[in-house]
Amino acid sequence: MTLATLAFAAEFSEQGVAANCLWPRTTIATDAVANLLGGEQALRHARTPAIVADAAYAILTSEGQPITGRTLIDDEVLRERGVTDFNGYAVSGVDADLDGDFFLD
Repeated sequence: MTLATLAFAAEFSEQGVAANCLWPRTTIATDAVANLLGGEQALRHARTPAIVADAAYAILTSEGQPITGRTLIDDEVLRERGVTDFNGYAVSGVDADLDGDFFLD
């Protein structure tokens, strides 16, 4: 996905089209995570999909120079916009002891 994003950002920059990747920092509480990674136990160590939705909304509604050609992380995007409390995104209600996403170091 990242390589495609870089290509799209370069190819469409003259037309004013931005292209970015948005990755979650942690696992996201989806049916796929529940079915493949450990059921309810896995979900308790995940964040809700709302964090990705809020980060995408923040990117799409940001003013000023468009962001393009970047790989963005959901909680970093929100931190840059002043969010400091991520407990509401944690399935357990506490933003600690979360499982990291498999594609991030």
